[in-house]
Amino acid sequence: MSVTDRRPGVDAPRQAPGLALVPYGQGRTRGLDADALGTHGVAMDRLVALGLTVVPGLTVPAGAAVSLGEPGTARAAVGLVEQLSGRRVGDASRPLLLRLSASAPTDIAGLPPDLACLGVTPDNAGDLCTVIGRAQALYEVWAATVRMVAEYGLGVPAALLDDALLDSPEPRARVEALLSLVARHAGRPFPDDPAEQLALAARAVLARWDSPRARRSRRAQKLPADLDIALHVQALRIGPADRSGYGTAVSRHPETGRFSPQGSFFRGVRRSAPPPHTGEPLEKLAEGTALLEHALLTLERHLHAPVSVDFEVRDGEVSLLAAAVQSRPPLRASVCLAADLVRDGALDRDAAVRRIGPAQVQELLHPQLKLTGDEELLVRGLPASPGAATGTIALSSERALELAAEDTHAVLVMHETTPADVPGMLAAAAVLTGSGGIASHAAVVARGAGKPAVCGAEGLRVDRTAGTVRIGDRVLREGEPVSLDGRTGAVYAGTLRVSVAAPPPELSTLLDWADGARRLGVRVNADTAAEVSTAVALGAEGVGLCRTEHQFLGERLPLIRSVLLAADPAARDEALVALEQAQHEDFKALLAAVGDRPVTVRLLDAPLHEFLPAPGEAEAAGDPAAEQRAAALREANPMLGLRGVRLALLHERLYPAQAEALFSAWAEVAATGVRPRLEVMIPLVSLPEELQAAAAFVRGAAETVAARTGIEVPYRLGTMIETPRAALLAAELAEHAEFFSFGTNDLTQLTYGFSRDDVERQVLASYQERGFLTASPFARLDPHGVGALIALAVERARGTRPDIKLGVCGEHGGDPESIAFCDNLGLDYVSCSAHRVPVARMAAAHSALRGSGSGSGSGHDENGTAP
Repeated sequence: MSVTDRRPGVDAPRQAPGLALVPYGQGRTRGLDADALGTHGVAMDRLVALGLTVVPGLTVPAGAAVSLGEPGTARAAVGLVEQLSGRRVGDASRPLLLRLSASAPTDIAGLPPDLACLGVTPDNAGDLCTVIGRAQALYEVWAATVRMVAEYGLGVPAALLDDALLDSPEPRARVEALLSLVARHAGRPFPDDPAEQLALAARAVLARWDSPRARRSRRAQKLPADLDIALHVQALRIGPADRSGYGTAVSRHPETGRFSPQGSFFRGVRRSAPPPHTGEPLEKLAEGTALLEHALLTLERHLHAPVSVDFEVRDGEVSLLAAAVQSRPPLRASVCLAADLVRDGALDRDAAVRRIGPAQVQELLHPQLKLTGDEELLVRGLPASPGAATGTIALSSERALELAAEDTHAVLVMHETTPADVPGMLAAAAVLTGSGGIASHAAVVARGAGKPAVCGAEGLRVDRTAGTVRIGDRVLREGEPVSLDGRTGAVYAGTLRVSVAAPPPELSTLLDWADGARRLGVRVNADTAAEVSTAVALGAEGVGLCRTEHQFLGERLPLIRSVLLAADPAARDEALVALEQAQHEDFKALLAAVGDRPVTVRLLDAPLHEFLPAPGEAEAAGDPAAEQRAAALREANPMLGLRGVRLALLHERLYPAQAEALFSAWAEVAATGVRPRLEVMIPLVSLPEELQAAAAFVRGAAETVAARTGIEVPYRLGTMIETPRAALLAAELAEHAEFFSFGTNDLTQLTYGFSRDDVERQVLASYQERGFLTASPFARLDPHGVGALIALAVERARGTRPDIKLGVCGEHGGDPESIAFCDNLGLDYVSCSAHRVPVARMAAAHSALRGSGSGSGSGHDENGTAP
C-alpha cells in the first residue's frame, strides 16, 4: 500500500463497527478468499503482500456489497479511502475522486463497467480541469458515469438517456444534458455529496449485475444466475496531465519474448476505452519506468508467468491498479521466461521443461499464417505436415522445378504424388493433394523435408491438360496464388502473410534440459546426408530409419526400374552393379553425416507400384517389351504384394548388392576415424524363415566385403515389426534378430485393415464425427489394438532375448501421446522425421517427468541407463 500521500498526523485507517470495508492488503489476514474479495480484491492483496505500490482502495466483500448502497456505509467508505490516500474529495490543492468497480470470484465476461469520477460536481469540475489541463477527458468519463447511474440507480429510461447523448456531441454538453434529464426525471438534482454519489453508483452496479441480460450471460457461461460480486472503491488521485495519467503494460516483448515492458501511457483521467492512437510509449514515463519494471519483474517471479498490469501515474510515481497473468502470452515469452526463472533460481529445470509442451515446440519451429478473418477458405484437408506457405499453383513436378529455378515459391497441387515427383516436392514451398492421408507418400516425404502439406483435400480435381484445379465450385488456374496451413489442413485463395519461424535461443536451452530428464532416445527417419545433418542439429541421437528405397527417387528411379524390368539375368546383374555403385556413394555420405551415432538402414521396402512406370509410359518411350514386363508385375493390392523381404527372396541378388554397398561404404568411412553404429534391418517379415533367409544374404555380403577389404564390419541385424503375425511371433523372430523396430504405419494399416492412402479422407473423418475414434490411428497410436500387439511383441521378444533393442520408426514416433505410450512400454527409442525431433525430445521428457512423480530428471543413454 502506498503511504507516500498520507498526511502527517493521520491515524491508521479506522472503520465503524460492523461495516464490511476491507482495505487492500487486509483480506488475507481476515481469512477472506476470492469468493468474498473477488478476483480483483485477491489480486490487490497479493500486490500489497509483495511490497508493491498500489492505488489506495478497499473491497466490500460479496454478500455485503448491497450495504454500499446505504448512505452510512458509503460515507464510511469515502472516509476510509480518504485516510488511505492522504487526500480528501473536494480538496482543490490535492484533488481526489473515486472509482467504483466490481469483480466476481472468477474471471468472467459481462461484469458491469467501472464508474469513475465519483465526487465531481458542476462547482468543482472547472478547478479539476485546470489541474489536469485536459478538460475533455474528465467530461467524457463523468458523462459515462452519470449515464449508467441515471439508468440503473435512478430509473431514468435508457431511450431518453441515449437521445440526450445523441443530441449533445461535445462531452461537456453531454454532462449538462444528462444532469438536466436526471433532475427532471428523478425530481431532484444529481447529488453533489461524494458519499451519496457512491451509494447511487453501488446501487447502479448491482442493478446492472442483476439485469435479465446479465443473468442470461452468466447462464451462458454455466455460472449461477445469482452469483454475488464484490465491489471495490479506489482512490482516483488527480494531477497535472504532464505528470499524471494511466496505462497498461505487459512484461515481455511480443516478438523477442525477452523481459522488456511494453505498453501505452495515457495522460489525464482514466477512461475504459481511450481514444485510439492517443497513447504514448512507456519511455515517456521517465523515472516511473524503473518502478514499473520492478513491479513486473516481481510479479513474474511470483506468478511464474508473463504478466500484464494496469497502472496509474501521479506526480511521476507509478501505482498499480490491477495485475494478472497475461491471458494469451506470446509463446516466445513463455519460453524465455521459463529459462529466466531457472537462471534466477525461481524454478528448477524439470519444472521449466514442464511449462513448455511438445505442441508449443512444434509451433515455434514452423511458420504460421497470419490470419485476419477475411480470408477465402478454399478447402480443409488433412493436416499432413506442419508449417505454412504461400505460392503459385504448380500442377506437375516439372513445373515446380521450373518455378524454383526462377526463385518463385510454388505450391505443388496433385491428385497424389509418386516417387518420381519427389524432386518437385523438394523444390516446392508446400504440397497439396486430393487423395492420401497423413501416412501417404506425399505426407511422409513432406514431413521428412520439412515442407508444409495438406492431403486428402475433398473435392480437389486436377486437370493438367486444361491447366486448372477445381476445388468444389471454385476453379483456379496454374500460376494463381494459394496459401496453406499444414497444421490445420486449411487452404486459402491468394497470398497470405506468413510469419517466419524463429525460435528464441532459450528453446534450445529448454530442450537440453529436456534431454536430461527423458529416458527414451530420439532418432530420425532420414535417407540422405542433408536430412541427417538437419536432424542432428535439431538434437537427433542417430538414425532410426534410413529407407533405402527413397534413394531411388527422381533421377535415380531408372536404376531400380532397370533391376525390376530386366529382360534376362545378365541384364539384371548389370543393373544391380549400377545400383550397388550408386548406393555405395549414398551410404558413404550418409554414414559420414551420422558420425559415431547409431544408424538403422532398412533394405529395400516399397510397394512395387511406386517403382514401376505408369501404364503406357514405357511404350511411349519406345520400349514395348518393358511395357509388357511392367504390366505383368502390376498388382491389384500392391501394399500387400511383392515388397520388402518378399521381393528380395525372388530377386536373390538385390539385398546382397545393397548390403555390400553399405558395408563397403562403412569400411571407407571408418578409415577416416568415423565409426557409425550400424544396424541392418529386414522389412515386412511375417515368417521366421523369411528373416533367416534374408539374414543369410546380409551375412554373406559382410563376408564378401571382409574378404575383399580385410575389414570385418561390426553391425547388428534386426527386423521391422509391421505385420500382426510378426508381432505375434516376436519370440521366434528374436532368435534371429538383435533388434526390432516397430513400423507402426503399416502395423496400423494391417491391424485395422485400413488403407492408409484412402481411408482417412472418407472413413476416418466420419468415424471421428460419430465418436467411434478420437483421432486418426495413423496420427496417434491406437493403444488398445496396435498398442496391444506392440506390448505383446515386446514381452515375447525380451523373453527370448532380454537385451534386444526396441524402437518405433513409424510417424507415431513424433506424436506426443504415442511417445508417452512407447515410453511406458519401456522401448529404447522413437524415430521420427527431422523436423519433429525437438517435439519428440520434449514429449519424451514430459512422459518421464509424469512417471517420476518427483520431477527429478536424470541423464540417459539410448538404452535407458545412466551414463
